[in-house]
Amino acid sequence: MIRKATYEDLPVLMEIFRSARGIMRSSGNLHQWNDGYPSEEIVRQDIDAGHCVVLCRQGTVIATMAFIPGPDPTYARIYDGKWLNDSPYHVIHRIAVSEPGHNAARTLLDWAFERASSIRIDTHRDNVIMHHVLSGYGFVHCGTILLSNGDPREAYQMDR
Repeated sequence: MIRKATYEDLPVLMEIFRSARGIMRSSGNLHQWNDGYPSEEIVRQDIDAGHCVVLCRQGTVIATMAFIPGPDPTYARIYDGKWLNDSPYHVIHRIAVSEPGHNAARTLLDWAFERASSIRIDTHRDNVIMHHVLSGYGFVHCGTILLSNGDPREAYQMDR
């Protein structure tokens, strides 16, 4: 079951993000989501805007993501490539699972594509797990975008 997150979900969401940072570090991704990102304040903003969704299995939250209608200002310019098209799109940010291997990310992506025909997402170049998930799902690597702080991210898009 996928539903909108609530403030009651905050403790488990913050634990999922902590766990995801550990998974990233153990797979060689040492530079993404540093300094406690995403903060509780960011997650609260996602919940307030109605963008934060959670995947529950047997009543337990096991994954989350922010599903946000575009346009996203960080996607306005893309380098070393181009977007597939200029169609309206949704963005997925802050996707995280409690532990890999349960198809939770795929389930979230399936849910997103039931609601949008074009989705963009980005990840750190060292996030081999997310690159694998995205390419395996059918996303196309489109180039590089820059976050508001100037950090580069590998950008993907998929249309259905």
